[in-house]
Amino acid sequence: MAITYNNLYLDIRQQLRRAGIEAATLEARELVCFGTGKSREQLSRDGGLYASPELEARVRDLAARHLAGEPVAYLIGEWEFYGLPLDISREVLIPRPDTEVLVREAAAYVQTQGECRVLDLCAGSGCVGLAVAAQAPACRVVLGEWSDGALKICRQNIRRNGLSGRVVPMQADAREKPDRSLGDFQCIVSNPPYIPRGDIPGLDVSVRDYEPHLALDGGEDGLDFYRSIAEKWRSALLPGGRLYFEVGAGQADSVLRLMRAQGFGDIQVVKDLHDIPRVVFGTLCTEI
Repeated sequence: MAITYNNLYLDIRQQLRRAGIEAATLEARELVCFGTGKSREQLSRDGGLYASPELEARVRDLAARHLAGEPVAYLIGEWEFYGLPLDISREVLIPRPDTEVLVREAAAYVQTQGECRVLDLCAGSGCVGLAVAAQAPACRVVLGEWSDGALKICRQNIRRNGLSGRVVPMQADAREKPDRSLGDFQCIVSNPPYIPRGDIPGLDVSVRDYEPHLALDGGEDGLDFYRSIAEKWRSALLPGGRLYFEVGAGQADSVLRLMRAQGFGDIQVVKDLHDIPRVVFGTLCTEI
């Protein structure tokens, strides 16, 4: 039996809700738009029209894959973060709302610095650095990332958001000391891998089986990248510059101590919308 676009959307939304998916409304809309090749505006305009059997089958296949665990962002190849449209592939983590706290805090500081340089280390899709650049038009941003696949996505997202003049991608290993040719920065921001290695098998299937483990694995205790960045990359910060980290649940105190041991002061912890300590940042103020 033929089905209208609107009824197809309502049907998919109901399936997602029955499966306990909180963002059922958003995800159903994205799946129907992608599966039918329509924009959100076109879907709303054409809601009363009938979808072809081929388009209906495509949407239902996408919904079935999502219900089996495949994230919507990977199914449709894009996602939105801090108001920016981003290309997404399985080479990068899917940007999450919790990470917007990191952008908000770092961007507020960068806006006070005028013309300055910012490094987004472990950049992944480039979402954090690009959002900071969009919020602070006077700054220039380097997206530092080790993975070739992720760097490709960074380049796509720089172009997609019209930031080629102020944002550049660069291969960088957060576990090694930076080359001096990289120069100095007023701000380093990082959402590094922070899942303890032993916890990865127990993650939700949508993360464990689809998101890149290279971007998840933070070592035995989840703190390997925090140690390396605080110790080895402090040399890339100008005196008085700031280092901003996103941290996992329960990691804030440990990261605070690591930063303090490396000469960072005025260290602050910021909670996310779920009241979980999510961002730790400090100022490079002493030599050790």
